[in-house]
Amino acid sequence: KKTMASNEARLQELGVVLPPAPKSIGIYRPLVIVGNLAYTSGTGPVQADGTYLKGKVGLGEKDKGYAAAQLCAYAILSNLKTNLGSLDRVKRIVKILAFVNCTDDFGDQPAVVNGCSEVFQKVFGPENGVGARSAIGTNSLPGQMMVEVEAIFELE
Repeated sequence: KKTMASNEARLQELGVVLPPAPKSIGIYRPLVIVGNLAYTSGTGPVQADGTYLKGKVGLGEKDKGYAAAQLCAYAILSNLKTNLGSLDRVKRIVKILAFVNCTDDFGDQPAVVNGCSEVFQKVFGPENGVGARSAIGTNSLPGQMMVEVEAIFELE
């Protein structure tokens, strides 16, 4: 049943303009393909101007973390589109590993990471857009990024 909307069409329906694909700032590749799996490196919340959303998520601030996680998802989609040519090569999300730069008393990391998960669900569909996931709180991230996400995708 391939009559459903494509990943690219669903992205267009969201009306989101993807940021430029993240570039490597160390000795690593933004995306590695092994067999039919695509692994993304840790990706931060890239804003429209190319800078990263920085800071910690504290008590009562899960909404700002959620928005940062959405930005991570858009940057990952840009990485995939740039390196694969089309998001339609993605069959499904397999796993998300997310880190939230947060205060010691913040315990709502899963609600923050939903920002990323919900973007993938909308783009890849209710079945293929939901995978396994870990949401971890940490005391610091590179460049004081608010959220960092890495993901594994199955390719067609």
